[in-house]
Amino acid sequence: MDTIFDKIIQGEIPSTMIHEDKDCVVIMDINPVIKGHCLVISRKSYPTFTQCPQEELSHLMEIAKAADTKLRQVLHCDGTNIVINNGPAAGQEVPHLHIHVIPRYTGGEKVIFPHEVYQEGEMKSLGKKLDF
Repeated sequence: MDTIFDKIIQGEIPSTMIHEDKDCVVIMDINPVIKGHCLVISRKSYPTFTQCPQEELSHLMEIAKAADTKLRQVLHCDGTNIVINNGPAAGQEVPHLHIHVIPRYTGGEKVIFPHEVYQEGEMKSLGKKLDF
């Protein structure tokens, strides 16, 4: 099943493409958090971050870094959010690996994640289980 990103990569759906190479494309997000928000999209349809081979993932991150640099040069943003929503529970709407590069400005709205509090000893116990 082709995703919307497959159709964009194949030219079936128009986009504003700002970079392309053999492994990925970078497009402007049609529904930006803020103007300049772009997406680094793998040409191969890996459903999630964890399914992408390391070499390709490294390349995608290099391109995200280049997009970050360009956003800072052109838009004079003060920072960026580099985001991968990895799976539906994390807000991933399209099952095709992509990295959001979102320009941010001092004084602008911040991304806020809810916070939880560990009970006594809970963090240490969980840390032992997660050690790798």
